[in-house]
Amino acid sequence: MKKRNLAFGAGILLCIGLAAARYCNLLPRRSYTAQDFGIETVHSPVDWNENGADDYADFLTGARKDAQNHPKYDGSYYEGGFPPDGIGVCSDVVWRAFREAGYNLREMIDRDIAARPEAYPGVEKRDSNIDFRRVVNLRVFFDTYAIPLTNDTSEIAQWQPGDVVIFGQDKHIGIVSDKRNRAGQPYVIHNGGQHNREEDYLNRGEVTGHYRFDASLTDESVLIRWEG
Repeated sequence: MKKRNLAFGAGILLCIGLAAARYCNLLPRRSYTAQDFGIETVHSPVDWNENGADDYADFLTGARKDAQNHPKYDGSYYEGGFPPDGIGVCSDVVWRAFREAGYNLREMIDRDIAARPEAYPGVEKRDSNIDFRRVVNLRVFFDTYAIPLTNDTSEIAQWQPGDVVIFGQDKHIGIVSDKRNRAGQPYVIHNGGQHNREEDYLNRGEVTGHYRFDASLTDESVLIRWEG
């Protein structure tokens, strides 16, 4: 009887462990593509850095590079603004994605804060070293200069690689992946300190913002090229 109870207890613990691992996306699982659901992938009309890949493809590549680099989760302040590649938080995924396409998101946001300080209630004192790393400021910027899209995760065709997604009250941000779950909902590339940085996360939090940045619809005075 004692052995039976021990085996039963071990089985329960194993089931709990497997459930926890699945919830945390630690177990390998099959991913799908837009083609599997008959969804046409949207391409940007802009190739800002003229590298032969459109902006949305570059956003995806840049975010995925950050995920594969697996930077340590650390939101420390850095003189010069940009943390080293081995350090980062959720917002760093975004500027690194934009860097891949040739945009200097730090300078773009700093210029906008200087021009429209009243639009950024989260900025008490302008600081280009940190303002672009705060989700609340990224939301203001994308609210103004990006295309707002549905927050409904069931409208799977409306979610495209390279889109920006915000969760909660400006608590978290990420880039939409080209991988999808079995329901057709896309994975998210993000940094919350978790093991898998590209994962089936979209329904794990409350989506409060969904944007697509189209430089062709943006005044050129807003756009600043990445140098270096």
